[in-house]
Amino acid sequence: MKWQWRSVGLVWAFAVVCSVLTGTLAAPGRSLVWIGLSLAGCTIGTLSIQLATGQKEGYVHRVTLSLVGAVVVLAAATGIFALAGLL
Repeated sequence: MKWQWRSVGLVWAFAVVCSVLTGTLAAPGRSLVWIGLSLAGCTIGTLSIQLATGQKEGYVHRVTLSLVGAVVVLAAATGIFALAGLL
């Protein structure tokens, strides 16, 4: 079970890295585009990681946890970028 949480946490960590890179490297006003691309990358990464495990038990649960976590991280980053844009 421990490796299953690692596969989920890996996607969450990737979402955090994408958020930080978007915040530091994206042009002003273009961060929403990069957040969308980050979510697409998280989705592809999730499916790749979970298929690579070769375990069909709990597949849907692991994919759901990975993607919901990534969406929460990227939504929080979007909120931070929106607030920073108001200042």
